[in-house]
Amino acid sequence: MSPKLNPQQLAAVKTIDHPLLVLAGAGSGKTRVITEKIAYLVRQGTPARHIAAVTFTNKAAREMKSRVSKLLDDKQSRGLRVSTFHSLGLDILRAEYKTLEYKSSISLFDEQDRLSLLKNLVSHGIKDCEEDQIDQYNWQIGQWKNAFVTPKQALHLPDAALHAPARLYEAYTRSLKAYNAVDFDDLILLPVLLFQQHAPVLEKWQNRIRYLLVDEYQDTNITQYQLVKLLAGNLGRFTVVGDDDQSIYAWRGAQPENLSQLQKDFGRLQVIKLEQNYRSAGRILKVANHLIANNPHTFEKKLWSELGFGDPLRVLSHKNDIAEAKQIVAEIVHHRFKTGGSYGDYAILYRGNHQSRLFEKELRENNVPYFISGSASFFSHAEIKDVLAYLRLLVNPGDDAAFLRVINTPRREIGPTTLEKLGAYANERHISLFDACSEFGLQQRISEKSTQRLHKFCELITDTAREVETGDTFKTIHRLIDQIHYPSWLQENSKTPAAAERRMKNVLELVEWLERIAVKDGSSDDGDAGASATHAAGAGKSLAEVIAKVMLLDILDRNQEEQAGDQVSLMTLHAAKGLEFPHVFMIGMEENLLPHQNSIETDNIEEERRLAYVGITRAQRTLTFSYCTHRKRYGEMSECEPSRFLAELPEEDLEWANKKQLAPEEVKQRGKANLANLKAMLG
Repeated sequence: MSPKLNPQQLAAVKTIDHPLLVLAGAGSGKTRVITEKIAYLVRQGTPARHIAAVTFTNKAAREMKSRVSKLLDDKQSRGLRVSTFHSLGLDILRAEYKTLEYKSSISLFDEQDRLSLLKNLVSHGIKDCEEDQIDQYNWQIGQWKNAFVTPKQALHLPDAALHAPARLYEAYTRSLKAYNAVDFDDLILLPVLLFQQHAPVLEKWQNRIRYLLVDEYQDTNITQYQLVKLLAGNLGRFTVVGDDDQSIYAWRGAQPENLSQLQKDFGRLQVIKLEQNYRSAGRILKVANHLIANNPHTFEKKLWSELGFGDPLRVLSHKNDIAEAKQIVAEIVHHRFKTGGSYGDYAILYRGNHQSRLFEKELRENNVPYFISGSASFFSHAEIKDVLAYLRLLVNPGDDAAFLRVINTPRREIGPTTLEKLGAYANERHISLFDACSEFGLQQRISEKSTQRLHKFCELITDTAREVETGDTFKTIHRLIDQIHYPSWLQENSKTPAAAERRMKNVLELVEWLERIAVKDGSSDDGDAGASATHAAGAGKSLAEVIAKVMLLDILDRNQEEQAGDQVSLMTLHAAKGLEFPHVFMIGMEENLLPHQNSIETDNIEEERRLAYVGITRAQRTLTFSYCTHRKRYGEMSECEPSRFLAELPEEDLEWANKKQLAPEEVKQRGKANLANLKAMLG
């Protein structure tokens, strides 16, 4: 056991005979408690293979694994399960697919797959559903799944306005089952239903997971809580770690109420508070405590620190958002010059992604390297997913998710009823959707027209796959894109001609990039100019290799946001959770921005206050707030009010910097910093 744990952390690690809730304030060492507890459980005789720790992101899971590996050797940690909730759910589904009446190769639908299936169902006449309401229906279905509401229950809700989405939810669930597919929310919902309906399966998993640790427990939704409750069983062999003050995902279904629900469901529950913060100066914590005290609390806690009191928190006001960006970038340049720090020490945090644009421009003009966290991945564009799905199907016709993505992209008038029947038939025969298309038995179930359309599609894929093997791979791919009239499809489905053009450019960039990968991996190192054609000529296998490599790159691309390096970080307050920076700038501290207009209108100020609290507690040494008196919105300049949260902060800990003149010495120093930066740019 590490001697450096404080008394509360030590108590949290050693409490293993009671269900335990650890209320861990920001920066109080919660990950350390979880990893030390895993090591303690193993040393106390619980084999690692019977311990599971779940969290919300792959990054958090990887960090936990890496820390555990420093505390236990390979033999001791063998079989330990550290994963996200969704990975655990997927493992359960893959292991129990027979009981759930799925085939083994379950396909996972992402958000875009889900939306296109819903669109398809609505366009083929689900009663009272409107095509322009798809996003709303999608959100509603997600909320139902997160709140543990099945299609059957949704259909019996008294609110008449919900009857249409409930019918869509039922049809959507039926289609998914027929396609042998699940979506992201099903990864939690289906294991819970499975455990509730099949006691022997639950018992098997309770024996497998004898101790459960849950990180970021305040972010769990109702369905995730059901999963925790079922796995933990009546004995409640679990530790959950959370902070109700950092619950900022209500829009995603998170229920901070799950913290108090534990007390009702587990009478023997113990609660331990971690209030010592190892991150921030005392004054930053004083201000954070002061702000969050305005929210009601089931559990009271106050963060404190031994890291010294620190400087006052500065508040800057600006005449508009252009001035705000200019001044804050100048502040960063000046501060870095004065202290000799690195750009990676600074973070600019904001409520909405649109706020980054002016800062990007200003940082670029000042030659300051920056990094935007959570920006859209190249692979997340619909057109990239479409083309990759075609290529996945060329190299593996058994890829059901790829088949479903492109069967109606562009439109081939193959309706959801046909696809549902196709899926059901493929399930019965235990074959892929592609193989089912050419079976005689299917023709007894669907119309002749539908059969012809499916055959035509399969011929296109088979012929193209043959050409890929025997001809020039990339010429064939370009020809396929033209053959399916993909450019016209983009024009029909983009808001403007310019957007269609931009999307087509992405497609061409993808194909060129794949070709470069093929040449790089398939040619000798002598830089032969003809390598592309030579390699492409026999590229059946090599296209498969290229696609496999790209799918892996996609996953890596999603994780690239961790590699900020020596750059100023720009990110939303939501994305900043779990991170820390020596110097933080919270911008746009205005009514209708933070708190957000939607939250003001729906009276959800408490969550916005928690979001501001998360922002404040990211700062280690200095924190600067910034607001504008005027800001451009929808092309027009409008007047802004400072955020109510600024008024809730203790006046004696704030310094309203713009209200006083800069001292001559300060002006001189800033001039020096800007001159040094200019020299660096010219250099």
